[in-house]
Amino acid sequence: MNALNVLVIEQKPNSKELEKILINQGINTVTMAIQELDISQLIDTIRPIIILFNASELTDMVLQVIVKINEDYAVPIILFSDADDTKAINKVIKTGVSAYIVNGIESKRVKSIIHVAIARFNEQKKLKDELTQTKLKLEERKLIDRAKGILIKTRGFSEDESYHTLRKLAMDRNIVISEMAKNVISMAELLK
Repeated sequence: MNALNVLVIEQKPNSKELEKILINQGINTVTMAIQELDISQLIDTIRPIIILFNASELTDMVLQVIVKINEDYAVPIILFSDADDTKAINKVIKTGVSAYIVNGIESKRVKSIIHVAIARFNEQKKLKDELTQTKLKLEERKLIDRAKGILIKTRGFSEDESYHTLRKLAMDRNIVISEMAKNVISMAELLK
């Protein structure tokens, strides 16, 4: 881990338990109390590669901070807590943590937990990116189909002819076919 790239957020302002464990394992950290956390500073200055929360109690503040970090600064988050009831676990999972460790911090496991959390985060990010791309392609496909429908209806083209017409128009204008489909749809709506 790089210097100053692991952020430890402590629920108890003077607790240094997790920081001591990390330093003993050769991991450089920045530690701050949750009350001191400024997410803009997190993004602009600290830029951690992973965040470790040490929160004995699962308060709404802890959960809200995790959600806010995930919204503003996508990074793996590990939450250490004593809350092990099903309701608490479900709340934590919904916040998007990469790992939730219950009932204490075992110093010999911390480094492995960090590596697993980073790997899990990267895998989830890859899946989210793939889902986003798939949704984008589906939306583009819908636009193309809608534009083809307009050409079929207004010009009497076959489905193949309408697709080739869209493709040729896009190539002539040096734009992607989905953009041309948007133009055809916009023009049809304008002429209604």
